[in-house]
Amino acid sequence: MNRYALLYLDSNPLSLEQGRHELSAFTEHFDIFSADSLDEAEQAIAFLKQKEQTMALVIAAHHREFDGANFLISLDKNPHTEQARKILISDSVDIAVILNAVNEGRLDHCLTKPLQPKQLHLSAKKELTQFVLRYAKDELVRYCNVLEQDKLLKAHVEQQVQRYHAGFIHDYHRLSDNELAERCVTALSDFFDQKGDETRARRQYSANHLLTEEGTPNHFLWFITQGQVALYKRDDQNQLREVVRHNKGNIVGGMSFVTGEPSFSTALTLSPTEVIKLDRSTFAKVMQSDSNLLPIFTNLLLRHFNRRLQRSITTKLDLQKTLESLESAHQQLVEKEKMAMLGQLVAGVAHELNNPVAATLRSIDLLSTQIDALMCEDEQSDATRQVGIQCMQHASESKPLSTLELRSRAQKLLPRLNNPNQARKLVALGLDDQTDFIARLSKQTPHATEQLKTWDSYHQVGSALRTIKVCSQRIADMVKSLKSYARSEDEEGMREANIHEGLQDTLLIFENRLKRLTVHIDYADLPLIRCQPLALQQVWTNLISNALDAMNNQGEFRLYTQRREHLGQDYATVVFHDSGCGIPAPIQHAIFDLNFTTKREGNFGLGIGLSICQQIVHSHHGWIDVQSEEGQYTQMTVWLPIFEQGANHE
Repeated sequence: MNRYALLYLDSNPLSLEQGRHELSAFTEHFDIFSADSLDEAEQAIAFLKQKEQTMALVIAAHHREFDGANFLISLDKNPHTEQARKILISDSVDIAVILNAVNEGRLDHCLTKPLQPKQLHLSAKKELTQFVLRYAKDELVRYCNVLEQDKLLKAHVEQQVQRYHAGFIHDYHRLSDNELAERCVTALSDFFDQKGDETRARRQYSANHLLTEEGTPNHFLWFITQGQVALYKRDDQNQLREVVRHNKGNIVGGMSFVTGEPSFSTALTLSPTEVIKLDRSTFAKVMQSDSNLLPIFTNLLLRHFNRRLQRSITTKLDLQKTLESLESAHQQLVEKEKMAMLGQLVAGVAHELNNPVAATLRSIDLLSTQIDALMCEDEQSDATRQVGIQCMQHASESKPLSTLELRSRAQKLLPRLNNPNQARKLVALGLDDQTDFIARLSKQTPHATEQLKTWDSYHQVGSALRTIKVCSQRIADMVKSLKSYARSEDEEGMREANIHEGLQDTLLIFENRLKRLTVHIDYADLPLIRCQPLALQQVWTNLISNALDAMNNQGEFRLYTQRREHLGQDYATVVFHDSGCGIPAPIQHAIFDLNFTTKREGNFGLGIGLSICQQIVHSHHGWIDVQSEEGQYTQMTVWLPIFEQGANHE
């Protein structure tokens, strides 16, 4: 049981659960209570009073059916809760009353729904810090790991300075670090010379001797009198990294010795080292033995903490600058890779655009010729013109017949017509069911022959219109795909999208290369995915491009999507399977590393495409699996989580 408690009140079960999740970060030092009604909140307060726990923070929601504002204001009348910090979560109802309560100091903070991610956690952190600064002044360091560290440490240092200012600070601030350390070591040595060294406080260690170990309890304080000690921290890969070195006059284990918390770092001697090792009992005896020793030690310890804080702040600033620089460099690499890929695609797309452009130009020439001819035929009857218009509409709206079907239907007309060319033309015009006209045409009368020629002109006009329409749509689709790919992703936010649309746009860009292969596409019935569609389109482009490069314009390419489950979570999977050269097993683990490329000499590759793909997919809380057998195939599977609509998955 912790000394302080936190109460969260909300009648909405979903909001209550989300709030508990954000507040769980404080459970190390604060007991968290929740309530979905005012009665339950009152019971929680009564329980805390019975257990003699102090209420540090109360958070309450407020809406028309739930008066959280007056509940918070009423806490001022209860001696057990009057010191608690108070946060109100409002849905903008009675805003004037709420603002008035905040201005009068009856509420400490007010949040308005909808809350941004981690907004509740940050507000609670701020208010708990204010509470600790006021009511737990002697334990500020204890809360540094969960609350606002800079404020608490600053207040702790100021408090210590004020506490020891009269007589303790004296003129020691005029001394350098080395001079102050020398005085402290000399005073300690004098103590053990006079009182004896029963605890063997003065010790000598060889190199690589362990003084403290990260995460384990520490009950000693080491003054380095000779030699050098290095402090190490473990990184995310559990590797020890050196963070600082201490020399003569420095203190090792100061923070954990003072606070009682586990050691923050691992301390190892780098050379033969002499130290004065003090446990708490010996330390108390030493400090009580000489009234001048306590202010010396206090100054030394404060400087130790201050230097540590300064290093922490400086390191934090340096890391921030480094991070900003890396982010900038990473964005430049992303854009370079994207534009390099776009440059390769443009050549293929330009070649692919030649066909619809050429077909459109041919159709325009044909239209000019046929329309001029039709306009000059003044002797057309209304019936002839009507049938001609039907032929034109039929040609503009229907797909051309296959050669097999055209030949088959024409064969059926030959017994009645005995002219293969005219039979095929009637079928193409959709007039093979005109019995009367076929009978007249079979006699080869000039009028019937001229009518067929006129209707064929109408048909050619319709065909030309259909060709122009189809080719124009194809050109528009390819331009749309290129524009979508080239668009900047900097300001793209997460939104619900159909990933199949992005896949289709990408396939259209690669159509010039795909038509040389055997291609199989199979899309499953997937819901909308919360994603950044433009960023994912870069993933699709890189994976398809790599597959095509691996197949060298021959083989089989398969693209299919599935809905699958992994560890209780639904995922949309996008599978890219090629029958290319494959990836050797020894290097499969490295294909997602930056600057690694499998492209053969002479082929373009920056070595950052797959690395960027993996980063993009990771930002969507997914990953990319690779399966490959050298000389046989490669299969890349992209896993993207499917979240229920409205769920919070930041």
